[in-house]
Amino acid sequence: MDKYNQTFVSEFFLLGLLGHPNLEIIFFALLLVMYLVILLGNSVIIIASIFDSRLHTPMYFFLGNLSFLDICYTSAAIPSTLVSIISQRRTISFSSCAVQMFLVFAMGSTECFLLGMMAFDRYVAICNPLRYPIIMSKVVYVLMASSSWLSGGINSVVQTALAMRLPFCGNNIINHFGCEILAVLKLACADISLNVATMLVSNMVFLVLPLLVIFFSYILILYTILRMKSATGRHKAFSTCSSHLTVVIIFYGTIFFMYAKPVSQDQFQTSDKLMFLFYGAMTPMLNPIIYSLRNKDVKSAVKYLLTCKSIQ
Repeated sequence: MDKYNQTFVSEFFLLGLLGHPNLEIIFFALLLVMYLVILLGNSVIIIASIFDSRLHTPMYFFLGNLSFLDICYTSAAIPSTLVSIISQRRTISFSSCAVQMFLVFAMGSTECFLLGMMAFDRYVAICNPLRYPIIMSKVVYVLMASSSWLSGGINSVVQTALAMRLPFCGNNIINHFGCEILAVLKLACADISLNVATMLVSNMVFLVLPLLVIFFSYILILYTILRMKSATGRHKAFSTCSSHLTVVIIFYGTIFFMYAKPVSQDQFQTSDKLMFLFYGAMTPMLNPIIYSLRNKDVKSAVKYLLTCKSIQ
C-alpha cells in the first residue's frame, strides 16, 4: 500500500507563472482576448464554409475542419488555464490531466496531417486542374480529412497512455500551465526511454512526413506557376497558396520548437512557458485572419452572411 501511494498521484499542481504576478495578469488578459478572437474568427469560417455554396469545395472543406480543430484545441487547454489564474486554484485531477493531454496532442497531430492534405489539394488544383474534380472528389477529400482525425486520435491515445502509466513517486508539480506531455514526462521517476522512442516515431510521422508532402507539393506548384505565360494566372495561383503557406510556416515553426527538441530533465524556463501562448493561442487566432484577409472567396462569403443576417 505504501508503494502504491508513492507511485500514484491523484492530482497535479500546475506551477504556471507562479512568482510572477504582474506577468501572470498580462498573460491572463492576452489569453482571454485571444481565445475570444479564436472562437469568433473560426466560428465565422465554419459557418461560411457550411452555408455558402461557393465554398463547397475541397479547399474550404479542409479549412472548415482546420477551424473546428483550432476551436477544439484551444478549448481543451485555455479555459482551464484562465480559471486557474483567476481563481488561484492550480490543481488538476489525474483523470482531467489525462483527458487534457489526449485532446491537445490529438488536435496537434491532426492539424499536421490536415495541413499536408491541404498542400496536396493545392498541388492537384494548380498542377492538374483538368483532373482536379476527379482526383479530389467528395469521397476522396472526406476520406482524407477523416483519416487525419483518426490517425491523430490514435497517436494521442498511444502517447497519453504511455505517459500516464508512469510512476510519479509523489512528485506532482507540473512546471507548466497545463498537462503538456513533455512537462509531465519530467515528473516520472522511471525510465522514459520508451516514451522518448515513441515520441520520436510520432515526430517523424506527424511532423516530418506532412512537411515533406508540403515541401514537394510547393516545389511542383512553384515550377508550374513559373511556367505560366499569363501574369494574371501566376498571381491567382500565388494568392491561393500564400495563405496556406503562411499558416504552415507559423504552425511548424512553433511546433518544432516545442516538440522536436529532445526530452531532458531540465526545468521549463519562462520562455518555454510563454511559447505556449504563441503555439497554443496565437496560431489558431491567426489562421482565420490570414485566410480571410488573403482570400476573396472567404471575404465575400463572410460579407454575404453578415448582410443576410442584418437584413433578417
